[in-house]
Amino acid sequence: MSSFVGVLVSDPWLHSQFTQVELRGLKSKFLSMRNQSGQVTMRDLPPVMAKLKALIEMFTEEEITGILGESCSDMSDEIDFEAFLRAYLNLQSRTTAKLGGSKTSSAFLKATTTTLLHTISENEKASYVAHINSYLGDDPFLKKYLPLDPATNDLFNLAKDGVLLCKLINVAVPGTIDERAINTKRVLNPWERNENHTLCLNSAKAIGCTVVNIGTQDLIEARPHLLLGLISQIIKIQLLADLNLKKTPQLVELVDDSKDVEELMGLAPEKVLLRWMNFHLKKAGYKKPITNFSSDVKDGEAYAFLLNVLAPEHCSPSTLDTKDPTERANLILEHAERMNCKRYLTPKDIVEGSPNLNLAFVAQVFHQRNGLSVDSKKISFAEMMPDDVQVSREERCFRLWINSLGISTYVNNVFEDVRNGWVLLEVLDKVSPGSVNWKHATKPPIKMPFRKVENCNQVVRIGKQLKFSLVNVAGNDIVQGNKKLILAFLWQLMRFNMLQLLKNLRFHSQGKEMRDVDILNWANNKVKNTGRTSQMESFKDKNLSNGIFFLEFLSAVEPRVVNWNLVTKGESDEEKKLNATYIISVARKLGCSIFLLPEDIMEVNQKMILTLTASIMYWSLQQPLAETESTPAEATPTSEASPAPSVNSEDDSVLTDEISNLTIDEVASDTTPSQIENTDTPVTDL
Repeated sequence: MSSFVGVLVSDPWLHSQFTQVELRGLKSKFLSMRNQSGQVTMRDLPPVMAKLKALIEMFTEEEITGILGESCSDMSDEIDFEAFLRAYLNLQSRTTAKLGGSKTSSAFLKATTTTLLHTISENEKASYVAHINSYLGDDPFLKKYLPLDPATNDLFNLAKDGVLLCKLINVAVPGTIDERAINTKRVLNPWERNENHTLCLNSAKAIGCTVVNIGTQDLIEARPHLLLGLISQIIKIQLLADLNLKKTPQLVELVDDSKDVEELMGLAPEKVLLRWMNFHLKKAGYKKPITNFSSDVKDGEAYAFLLNVLAPEHCSPSTLDTKDPTERANLILEHAERMNCKRYLTPKDIVEGSPNLNLAFVAQVFHQRNGLSVDSKKISFAEMMPDDVQVSREERCFRLWINSLGISTYVNNVFEDVRNGWVLLEVLDKVSPGSVNWKHATKPPIKMPFRKVENCNQVVRIGKQLKFSLVNVAGNDIVQGNKKLILAFLWQLMRFNMLQLLKNLRFHSQGKEMRDVDILNWANNKVKNTGRTSQMESFKDKNLSNGIFFLEFLSAVEPRVVNWNLVTKGESDEEKKLNATYIISVARKLGCSIFLLPEDIMEVNQKMILTLTASIMYWSLQQPLAETESTPAEATPTSEASPAPSVNSEDDSVLTDEISNLTIDEVASDTTPSQIENTDTPVTDL
């Protein structure tokens, strides 16, 4: 397996200020500044730092020179990497001050990306520990370690081997990880531990977490702020899973007509939760609308009204009569406990307005008693909405892929969120840097319709420059929400990205364009060179449904990754599903970030099969030949040995030192193909 040793910094405090992803990116920038004698001076820093994403809009090159000059009398002095990091932190602190000293908070849906003042909330930690103890207490593997004590570092120590996080993901979205692929020995070696964390990160992306700035080394070190940020996202996804019309059609009671239903379908789950809360508050006579789970609920009045209307049998007049916010918060939580709601927060969390814990609390109240009518005639609106399974799966895949790229906008519903063109421009700028003319783009919120059309016209124009098939397509088609066109455009965008990434990884391509047939042939040759006979006729080959070819393909690129004792013959639908589920988890464990479902393999979905093949190929091409030829003996359990001999393919390419970062910022993302696999979705004829 590829090395996972991170960038080391001798000063522990300085080391703690950065994630491994950030350190790798900054180390790359530092090394790029070296002169002919291999030195870097303070004078070399301003031109490079002025272009870093965190500083680009805050300081000019001249301003950076002035700031650095305050602490350095001679700008020609040689500096080392740690001095470079300190200079960067100094500039970042000035940025924070310039923005008004806004406090860092670990928002549920965004991974923590700031590198300054990594503080963690002990109350949040205690709530997450309680959640884990509650939902995983009976797990056959974890029960010997649970319950965890929130007052200690038990959570961080247990998370270091990756099993806990994988199990937690399966609680949030059951079936995401085939638990047969998790390494659960009592003592794991470094490779097995790294595999678990790789599986965790790729699976977290596959359920909608933002993990752009978290690498496996960060999880192995159990960095508290990053670990809690990831856990908070996983728990949020679990708590908000039912806040959509498919799971809870009664939500249609919140709207008046079918047009509003479409709008409701496009809302983020937390926005739906706010709308639900305001719906009941209005019925209860509470006049002030709630717009957030922080300042608007601090005084507890909204909670008192909400619980009184949902569970009047438990209400107490003293809750509203009391003037002390802490006392009122305590009465609110007593009311909630009588409703059998889990206590995610303390009275102090309500009074201080902890957004994460308040959101978790309201979500629990919704689960326990949503107060919506089951018999509402409006449910017919929801039933009338088209539910094309294939379209729904593709929307899911593209949504997760877009969110894995690390763009600033989080996509909740592809068909709604791309209509103003901004998201598509952000994605285009990621996969084809420099292609977007931002001076001619309008950032949301966009009130004037023609500005949306302008954005989408630029999207179509860039698509044509990238040679996408866009005959008779105009920007207004995207604005109007043409689902077929949007899916076709995104598919071509994914395919373009993957083919470019594959092309850039290969020495021998020498600028030659990568084609779908090249991926097909490479995969077949890889399997053939291991002495096996299974082949893939095309990406539509129905024989692929049993999963055997992909298991042999995975074993061909990394012999130890498949445990053949777990593979079925793939004859019945049940056996096919077992194989398909295992394939997806093994590929993610290897380092592929894929967003397909087991059904896509079983039904041989041409696009998703191409995606899977290309991502495995991408991972393999990143591995130096020496590592594919031999793996440490301690990391090769006999139960995982492949039954067929392994022969190295002549098609393997030695990797260049610098991997293309078409999908990432100047701070590179983890070098697992995770991020790129979905960025790398090749296209067939649509």
